[in-house]
Amino acid sequence: MSSVKNVINDSYKLMLLKDYLRVAIKEAGFSDVDIQKTPTGTRVALHVTRPGIVIGRKGSGIRDLTKTLEKDFDLKNPQISVVEIDKPELDPNVMCNRMSQHLARGTAFRRAVMWTMQTIMNAGAMGVQITISGKLRGERSAFEKHSKGILPRAGHHANVIVAEDIVHVDTKMGLIGVRIRIARKENYIPEFEFKTTKEIRPPKKKVEVEDEKEIVEIEEIPEDPTKPRTESELIEKEEEHIKAVETYEEIEEELK
Repeated sequence: MSSVKNVINDSYKLMLLKDYLRVAIKEAGFSDVDIQKTPTGTRVALHVTRPGIVIGRKGSGIRDLTKTLEKDFDLKNPQISVVEIDKPELDPNVMCNRMSQHLARGTAFRRAVMWTMQTIMNAGAMGVQITISGKLRGERSAFEKHSKGILPRAGHHANVIVAEDIVHVDTKMGLIGVRIRIARKENYIPEFEFKTTKEIRPPKKKVEVEDEKEIVEIEEIPEDPTKPRTESELIEKEEEHIKAVETYEEIEEELK
């Protein structure tokens, strides 16, 4: 098999694996998967928002997932590692999955769009653009594009700053596609930087400390019962807030 066919075959297997993981570990907030082939096997890094759900009780979830990847996806000796996402609201993969769940539950698409945009911008994004297309209202297909903040469209900054993801949702009206593009401030590289003089600090004083052992008691922080444990619980809580979100149509009617 030629190198081109190998690349196509690997990309196709990776696509099937992502589709499987998006459903299998949906409650853990699946974002992405990285695969690296090593002489001893295959390293699989799962990026999720809730690592505990993937690991399972006493590692049962990892063991079951390892068997599935080895049997169904032909991965040799898979070694799975779980990576926790620091800011899930700034990850387009996570937000696409959450918005798709809202649409699947029957939430109005404009309310879901407004809520998702508001959540992303409140998390500290530089800009966001959400495109939704498909059978939104009737039998004819349509699309809407909503944006907020600053979002580079082309050039080097667009490749570095902007991350995007696309997901398809099967609803009663038909198939709906959702595309979310997020620009993150921390990825922005300024073109010009002003170098400031180094701050002169006074020399540190040496302090002699007697050889005494200090006992420090660490209190265990109990888990917050109000915090959602899975993605489904988070979606149910968000639906209560989404009902209060005003759409453009409601604002126009108030202004008339």
